[in-house]
Formats: sequence, C-alpha cells, structure tokens
Amino acid sequence: MTKTISRLLLHLICILPALWLTNQVWLWYSFNPHELGANPIEYITDFTGSWTIRFLLLSLTITPLAKLTKWRLLIYRRAVGLYAFFYGLLHFLNYMVLDYFFDWPLILEDIFKRPALTFGMLAFVMLIPLAVTSFKFAMKKMGPRWQKLHQLIYVLTIFAVIHNYMMVKADVLIPVIHAMILAMLLGVRVTLNAKKRKTRRKKQLAKKQPV
Repeated sequence: MTKTISRLLLHLICILPALWLTNQVWLWYSFNPHELGANPIEYITDFTGSWTIRFLLLSLTITPLAKLTKWRLLIYRRAVGLYAFFYGLLHFLNYMVLDYFFDWPLILEDIFKRPALTFGMLAFVMLIPLAVTSFKFAMKKMGPRWQKLHQLIYVLTIFAVIHNYMMVKADVLIPVIHAMILAMLLGVRVTLNAKKRKTRRKKQLAKKQPV
C-alpha cells in the first residue's frame, strides 16, 4: 500500500507542471488573464524545455543517491525518465507545430544551421530509444545491450544542457545552474565507478593470493 501511494504521489508531482501549463494555455485561449507573458509560444517552449532538463537531472540523481543513502529509489527511476521524455516531446511538438506549423524544409534548415537546435534535436532523438526500451520486456529482450544503450542518458543530458545554455539570450543563471548540477552528478558517477573498479580489483587480487 505504501509503495502504491508513493508511486501515485510521484506521478502527481511530476504531472503538476503540465497541468499548470494546460490551465494557463486554456486561460490564454479564452482571452483571460494568464502567466504566459507577451509571447506565450516562447514561454511554453522555455517551460517544457526547462522541465525536460530537470527530469533528466533528477533521473541521473536517483542512482547515486540510492547508492549513497541505501534508500529504495531505483523503482522510481523509470517513471522519472519517462516524464523527461514526456516534457521533451511537448517541447519538440511546441517547436514543430506552434513555431513552424509543420514547415519541414524550414525546420530542417533551422536545425542544421543553428548549433543550439542541433544539440537539442540530437538530445531528443537519443531520448526516444531510451523511452521506448524503458520497460521490463525490453530489458529482458536486449540483455546486456540494454545497459549500454541507456548510457546515452549522460550524452543526451549534456547535449540538452548545452542546448539550454545556447538558446538563452540574456539571463544564463538557470542554464549555468543546470550545468553545475550535471557536472556534480557526473563527478559523483565517476567517483562511484572508480571505487567499484578498485573494490573489484581487490577481490580479484585476493582470489589470486595463495592460501
């Protein structure tokens, strides 16, 4: 029961930004006061992009936090990762539909000519197979390849943070904070892996020692 409640609470927290945005879009569409600013489409793009990065960073936080605290957090990692894809999809659709109205030649030209968009698109494209293979049947079907594929989370998060920084025109505080959090998480990951390799080497040497 506690596990079910915690999962429901997690989903509620993760969907709240989307619910709030939906309400604001409805107010805008109904010509009522809203919080989307003078350029609602740009606001929606920034909002969904920022939440995509936050969920990516949160998904990277779960494993080291679980190892350091011994808390049972890994059961929530898949859901958080899927919410990162959900907000990333909203971000992409807002760009493709509201910004460019499915003008594919212009979209492709924009992606290839603007490095910021190139990084963003690469991040989203890499996120798709991770979302598709995030379920248990895919893990069983792919075996060891599943783990290798999901290492892309580090690369695509780096690309997403770069995209975020390059797209900001004035105040870069939030993108810099995102970059600092990512650097810290990657540092923790490297440290934990180094300790793991060191422990493995010690065990291997211990086995080779004569009794």
